[in-house]
Amino acid sequence: MSPQQALTIAREKGLDLVEISPTATPPVCRIMDYGRYHYQEQKRTREARKNQKSIELKEIKFRPKVDEHDYNFKKKHIERIVAEGDKVKATIFFRGREMAHPDFGRRILERLMDDLEGIAAAETRPSMQGNQMHIILSGVAGAKKGQGG
Repeated sequence: MSPQQALTIAREKGLDLVEISPTATPPVCRIMDYGRYHYQEQKRTREARKNQKSIELKEIKFRPKVDEHDYNFKKKHIERIVAEGDKVKATIFFRGREMAHPDFGRRILERLMDDLEGIAAAETRPSMQGNQMHIILSGVAGAKKGQGG
């Protein structure tokens, strides 16, 4: 059908003539309500964006001489964050003379890794940056959501 015929049919029906494939010979066109089509496409992309989950990096701070209760409380908090699908940066903050004993902080982070085995995995080894030692933990693929807590 010639483009002029298609255009007159579209106008009679109160619709638009939309070119689908301009590179094809002859070009492929469709008679449709373009405004409605455009609205539905926007709606689909908005819905897809809404269902997307962005992963955040949350930080939990420890001290080298952390008490048992504080350690367990923060460990459960890390389990909950990882179960939600976010990553956790566990940080040991050293002050003054504590800088002379980085092994205390390393022990805490290694204990944390052992306690969270099966729930969270370490993406990096414990590393020292200035007066802080940190490790990044992320959820294990096989771990169940809502576990721990």
